[in-house]
Amino acid sequence: MIQNFNPAMEADQDLHIAKHIEPENLPAMIQPIMSLAQSDAERDMLLMSLLTAAGSCMPNLYFRYGLTGKKYYPNLQCFIVGSAACGKGIANLALELVSKVHEALPLVIAGDSSYPGFYKQLERQNGRGYIHESEGSVITDVWRSSVANYNTALRKAAEHEPITRNRANNSSSIACPQLSVLLTGTFSQYKALVPSIENGYFSRLLTLIVNDQQAFSSRYVEPASGSNGVMSTAAQQLYDLCQALYKCRPMEFSLTAEQRARLGQHLETAYPALMQVLGVNFHSVVLRMAVHIERIAMILTAMREKPNPDNVLRTATGSPIEQSSSPVKGREVLECSDLDYQTAELIGNKLILHMAAAYRMIKGAEEVSVPKVQPLDQRQMLLSLLPEEYEVQNLVTEAKSQGLSYRTATRWNEGWMEEGLVIKVRHGVYRKRLASA
Repeated sequence: MIQNFNPAMEADQDLHIAKHIEPENLPAMIQPIMSLAQSDAERDMLLMSLLTAAGSCMPNLYFRYGLTGKKYYPNLQCFIVGSAACGKGIANLALELVSKVHEALPLVIAGDSSYPGFYKQLERQNGRGYIHESEGSVITDVWRSSVANYNTALRKAAEHEPITRNRANNSSSIACPQLSVLLTGTFSQYKALVPSIENGYFSRLLTLIVNDQQAFSSRYVEPASGSNGVMSTAAQQLYDLCQALYKCRPMEFSLTAEQRARLGQHLETAYPALMQVLGVNFHSVVLRMAVHIERIAMILTAMREKPNPDNVLRTATGSPIEQSSSPVKGREVLECSDLDYQTAELIGNKLILHMAAAYRMIKGAEEVSVPKVQPLDQRQMLLSLLPEEYEVQNLVTEAKSQGLSYRTATRWNEGWMEEGLVIKVRHGVYRKRLASA
């Protein structure tokens, strides 16, 4: 059974991600890597980095979403925002994770690429790629030249939309780009990449904000020991998974009926409450978060549930990965477990508050080096989730789902009446004064 979880519950919880996930609930492939992190902030950065990198190495895996049944692949694009000395360097372990796959099947694309160079490499790699840059300014500095700005390509790749370009001396055509992107940098570098909330890349780019400062001594007193062996083992496991997926027919990932209903409930109730707080321009973030959650669930499940070895064409150990011209039919549908869905939903519900913080800062609240991630007003969120006319039982039920007591809910209701936000219709029945309250 999927436990109830709501962004409005965040008021009394910190906004770190990994600390709310039991280590054993993550796929075995990345558990040893996660143990290398020494703080909650490092664990968050490492988790998002590993998920982004691993997703770039999962061919022939997709899910369908929306009324048209559009195919989405396990490619995340993520920017980790933090000040200097916050420990962002730990994200570079993700590059080691994909190293063995990249040796056999060119995958990594330099962010410091010219406009035609980026397109040509992505085209040579059949639309598949992974951009990993530890300094976001590498890309934004290149983009200052109009001939090197491939922002449009990143936006299209996030939706797997065709990328075409035609120049006098060269042209490119990529029918279904599958590009993963991991960037780290300061907020000024992030804002250079996403200059406005109207920019279409904002809702497509997952944002993780790190406010913690790395203690100076921890890097020396407690160095990460044994990381080479841990990363070598994990890189081999990811290589084996990538090879197995390449040898299978395209495999569809699917949420269960209960999971799909739960995801729909988020879109209909919990997430729209965020728009009431932030405004309608946050709508695209809310809608795309459903896709992000399903992508994360797919990556987690793929790392945990490898294709059936009996249905996979094998090659000699260490041989290059090559897609078979007549692949053997493997399992056609990979179903998500409740554990992986719950983990993905938790990650999504945390990240949407990080994106809300970035949204407020891009909108121009104040100039700071790193936006402060804050829970939204839970009191306002609770009121926004109630129907226009509600009974005490509606109030108590909704409050309970958010972890609030009967006493807190009724006290807040009295406060709303004093503030003129609601009026009492009759005993036990109340009505909001304003639809936007």
